[in-house]
Amino acid sequence: MGFPVFRKFEICSIFFFMPWVSTLRLHNFRCYAHAALDGLGSGPLVLFGANGAGKTNILEALSLLSPGRGLRGVRGAEMQNAAASTPWAVSAGIETPYGPVQIGTGLDVTADKRLIRIGGENVRGQNALLEHVACVWLSPQMDRLFLDSSSHRRRFLDRLLFAFDPGHSGRVTRYENAMRQRSKLLQDGPADQTWLGALEAQMAETGVAISAARLEFVQRLQAACEHAAQEQGEAGFPLAYLEASGTIETLLGRAPALEVEGLFRYQLEESRRRDAVSGGAATGPHKSDLFVKYAIKDMAAAHCSTGEQKALLIGIVLAHARLMALERGAPPVLLLDEVAAHLDEGRRAALYELLIALGGQVWLTGTDRNLFTALEGRAQFFEICAAQICQVEAEGAPPLVETRTGG
Repeated sequence: MGFPVFRKFEICSIFFFMPWVSTLRLHNFRCYAHAALDGLGSGPLVLFGANGAGKTNILEALSLLSPGRGLRGVRGAEMQNAAASTPWAVSAGIETPYGPVQIGTGLDVTADKRLIRIGGENVRGQNALLEHVACVWLSPQMDRLFLDSSSHRRRFLDRLLFAFDPGHSGRVTRYENAMRQRSKLLQDGPADQTWLGALEAQMAETGVAISAARLEFVQRLQAACEHAAQEQGEAGFPLAYLEASGTIETLLGRAPALEVEGLFRYQLEESRRRDAVSGGAATGPHKSDLFVKYAIKDMAAAHCSTGEQKALLIGIVLAHARLMALERGAPPVLLLDEVAAHLDEGRRAALYELLIALGGQVWLTGTDRNLFTALEGRAQFFEICAAQICQVEAEGAPPLVETRTGG
């Protein structure tokens, strides 16, 4: 993907329709017994208030409009309001190019899983959500992304990729299921060699597909990062060099996919004795990593300062949003929790300008309204106080909308 492709995006960007959340309802969700947000616009929305007031809980509810476990990555039962006797539920009105759509999700207490309703109809697969809206988020827990284990970066990469290729999640699930079955067979004792070979063949096929998808996506994301750096210069966020690294990724750089499948099957067969003791598998896409380097300093992100790591992470997420705008016709709904932390005033102002230029709905949280001075007059502001939500028009003005939510 080269520069001319992004030129095409720049010319056409004013014509794309950006799905956004126009209404939001929470029922027995986290600290909220009941909450309602109406009249939401398609641009920036700011939630400000003290720590523990309930800001992140609103973002978590929004993140459930995408497949998966949401912003915190927890089981459905953990989102339940402890004082409530009925299960939690979240519903949202989504404005789409084809008209408004109502999306609902809630807890199925019998199976501790999420139920999904779209347009009043139950749907079986969460992937159907991506047909209407896509959400991408940053949270303070992700600030340690470059210092945490490779599994955190791998999940981060897969979540970004999933927004473009919903089938990627299914491949990861099939691979992990086959690996668990293989591990159980090996640990339980003498295994049926035919069944063991079939599981290893499935692992090889899906594992190579997973790694190939990661490699291809990282190349596209890298092109988006480089274009952003060219276009924005010093006003933008630092350029990151990205690399999907791992044994399978390395093999794919040297041999065709079918040959790599054969090599991977051979590795699995050779490591059976060791895997029977350690569990899992000695190699495979479940051990891959996302390596990130601060380009100008030629320094691994893990060795950068906290502020530099935050800036790199924001730059990657913004590049991903631009890539979505190019390839899907609209940017995702961005959920940026405490994103202003570790950013100075100039960097914050630059971020807000980039978000407005990107277009699309952006939710931002912070403890102090003053962190969002550059957005005054260009965003909707909501004050969150002890699970109470008040929309305010201007600094010091009385509430325009007040919603009692209960705790």
